[in-house]
Amino acid sequence: MDIRDQATFANYFLLGNGENERQLNALAEDIALKAKSQAETAALGIEGAASAGWVLIDFGDLVVHLFSPEKRDYYRLEDIWDQAHVVLRMQ
Repeated sequence: MDIRDQATFANYFLLGNGENERQLNALAEDIALKAKSQAETAALGIEGAASAGWVLIDFGDLVVHLFSPEKRDYYRLEDIWDQAHVVLRMQ
């Protein structure tokens, strides 16, 4: 999601789901490792926990939100940021 017109703290949100704690951990680790190795960008911070159903990885201009299906439905970021432009949607 392109949030540049709605926020000053980041330019983009990337939203993703993991079906279980193990998958959320694997996604978060892989995103952080590949960002470092392929884009030479380290995460500024990581919040949350896969065991809680959500992980946030802050890269500055990009914030990655990983949710269990239940937490994604609870937080409904797409509804909160409904003025943002969806850059790419994959299912």
